[in-house]
Amino acid sequence: MKVRIKFAKSGIARFIGHLDVMRYFQKAVRRAGIAIRYSGGFSPHQLMSFAAPLGVGITSNGEYLDIEVEDDEEAATMKERLNQVMAEGFSVKSCLVLPKEAGNAMSLVAAARYTIAFRPGYMPQNPEEWFAGLVSFYDREQVNIVKKTKKGEKELNLKPLIYELKSYALKPCAPEFYAPESAPCAGQPALSMLISTGSTENIKPELVLDAYYQYLKQERPAFAFFVQREEVYAKKDPKKEGNFHADDFLPLEAFGRKEGCLE
Repeated sequence: MKVRIKFAKSGIARFIGHLDVMRYFQKAVRRAGIAIRYSGGFSPHQLMSFAAPLGVGITSNGEYLDIEVEDDEEAATMKERLNQVMAEGFSVKSCLVLPKEAGNAMSLVAAARYTIAFRPGYMPQNPEEWFAGLVSFYDREQVNIVKKTKKGEKELNLKPLIYELKSYALKPCAPEFYAPESAPCAGQPALSMLISTGSTENIKPELVLDAYYQYLKQERPAFAFFVQREEVYAKKDPKKEGNFHADDFLPLEAFGRKEGCLE
């Protein structure tokens, strides 16, 4: 049986890198007494797959991993059992049973949504105008930037890789943020971006900001922004290529069944 686990990463956990998060969940699954399946061979390992690595320093409301468990595993209590052994900064939000034919989370990832807000001390005089200027900047036909890769540098047009970009005011008490200290204030201007993520075309929210700072002929301050990933998405139509919009994607949890799982 395949199970998709959705979890949040917040507070001090934002400083834990992806490889350590993988090791942490391997131990957490054992502590929770979950009957996870192992591979064969001389070095068996847990059958576990994460959707998309999250950068160090970024919090998240929507991280995913898939595991394979024995058929007699009690999926209905899995969320509760995992949360009982979670360390500070980690919280399991749902455990969903997947159809046997479902692809693993990593192979499905096509986009991710992020929330961006200024940290205290870095707020411009008119943050609403600043974010509005960024959104207007991306209304151009092309937005080229030099992206560093493992093989060197290449010029990249960001425009087709940004599927939605809009400014808004944070909700009362800013519940979507898990900031460790000095959280963004309710009503503070913020930016929501839906961008390409995955193995083929992958961009980071910092790259979107860098392009605008280059246009302003300024250097982006290293610690000016809160960045939080809100959700990870797959394509509605796996065969579609190019000209994507926000309604072309589904959250990864939409592919699982909630029946029999603890909400």
